[in-house]
Amino acid sequence: MQDIIDFHAHIFPEKIADKATTNIGAFYDIPMHVNGRVTALLEEGEKAGIHRFVVQSVATKPDQVHSINCFIAQQCEQHPELIGLGTLHPLMEDWEEEIKHIQELGLRGVKLHPDFQRFQLDDPMVFPIYAKLEGKLPLLVHTGDPRYDFSHPRRMARVLDKFPALDVVAAHLGGWMQWKESEQWLLPRRVWVDTSSSYAFMEPEEYRRLIRAFGPDRCLFGTDFPMWQHEPSLRHLRGVGLEEEELGKVLSGNAKKVLGLPE
Repeated sequence: MQDIIDFHAHIFPEKIADKATTNIGAFYDIPMHVNGRVTALLEEGEKAGIHRFVVQSVATKPDQVHSINCFIAQQCEQHPELIGLGTLHPLMEDWEEEIKHIQELGLRGVKLHPDFQRFQLDDPMVFPIYAKLEGKLPLLVHTGDPRYDFSHPRRMARVLDKFPALDVVAAHLGGWMQWKESEQWLLPRRVWVDTSSSYAFMEPEEYRRLIRAFGPDRCLFGTDFPMWQHEPSLRHLRGVGLEEEELGKVLSGNAKKVLGLPE
């Protein structure tokens, strides 16, 4: 069985899963076919032969951070298939203590979403957080959205230049719906990208070209569940034409490196 890690999946507590899923669909004007419950994630993954998932949830308010991190850790403890990322919010006062809490909980990194959290990715306000994470915890960041300017790839490039030892995965092939800008700003820099929320918005040839441009050593498979389901996401990636060794890196090898998991 091929080892596969979905590096980009969202989960929500039972009582808010339907509402949270609906809100995400409305934000991106995308129909949602499954909800963000853990059970739904595991069921969808099972259909596609995927048994490990990097899970996260974004705090849109500072006072949500602690409870979200506890929820993610709790789910990881209950379901060994899950690998958790914590969340932070740039406006929270006790973010240093929360980073310690994230590490104590056994979470493997941090997820930020500048568009949801309403901050510019390269705002100096956030620099102390990046400095604290540098060399300690990897960072998955939503990148790109032509409707806003919070997470433009050029802002990601500035962060990468200022914090060269920060392990960053720029989601959505480095810039959702801004893939030309992603190539311009991120290809020359040390950064990983994930494949989530990308294939549905571009022609297959462009999807193939962009993955090959970044290269199999820099790409991580991700779905952005529950926005996208696992079977089509995996099918499109396998259709890119990568060699088996290259595909192994994208499907799990690179994720293990980023997260410090055993080979």
